[in-house]
Amino acid sequence: MGFVHNPPGPKGRWKNMSETVHVVHPFPPLYDAESKILILGSFPSVKSREQMFFYGHPQNRFWKVISVIYDEAVPQTIEEKKMLLLKHHIALWDVIASCDIVGSSDASIRNAVANDLKIILETADIQKIIVNGKTAEKYYIKYTADQTKRQAICLPSTSPANAAWSLEKLIKAWKDVMTAEEMTPDPERWKTEHK
Repeated sequence: MGFVHNPPGPKGRWKNMSETVHVVHPFPPLYDAESKILILGSFPSVKSREQMFFYGHPQNRFWKVISVIYDEAVPQTIEEKKMLLLKHHIALWDVIASCDIVGSSDASIRNAVANDLKIILETADIQKIIVNGKTAEKYYIKYTADQTKRQAICLPSTSPANAAWSLEKLIKAWKDVMTAEEMTPDPERWKTEHK
C-alpha cells in the first residue's frame, strides 16, 4: 500500500489509482463567521484532490444543484465557487480527514479518521448540517455525531455514481431542505415525502 500526503505533482496526476493508498485530506474547509448551513461530503475524489477543492469531477452535479437552488450562474473557477457558497452562507467540508482508498471509490474506504468539526461549529452559527450521500452519512454517524451532538440530514448524493437520481430530482430534494423555513427539518417526514 502506498502513502499520499502531499498534493499531486506538476502534471496534476495521482498515480496508481487502482491501488489502495493512504491519503490525507489535502485542502481546508470553506466557511466564515456568517455560515449557516454546513454541507459535508465523505472524502475528496481524485479530481477534487487534483484541483485542491470540493466537487472537482465535471460530472458531479453539486455545483449545478446549488446554482439552480439560489438562481445563480454555475461557477466555473474555484474563486467563483467560494463566492457562491459564502454569499449564501454555506460552509463546505468532508467527514473524513484521512483514509485508505482506491482512487475515488467510497466503497473502498478503510481506516478512516474523521475531521474535527469544532473549527467550524465554534466559529459560525451553523443551524443545519447536511451530509451529501449515504457514505458521508455513515461516517458522520460512526465518527462525528457523538462529538457534535447534532443531527445531520442526509440528502441524495450529487455524485455521478448516483445515476438513479436525475438532476431534476436532486434539485427538488436539495431545495426542499436547503430552503426550508425550519432549520432542522424532520428527516422521517423528508424520507416519506421523497420516496
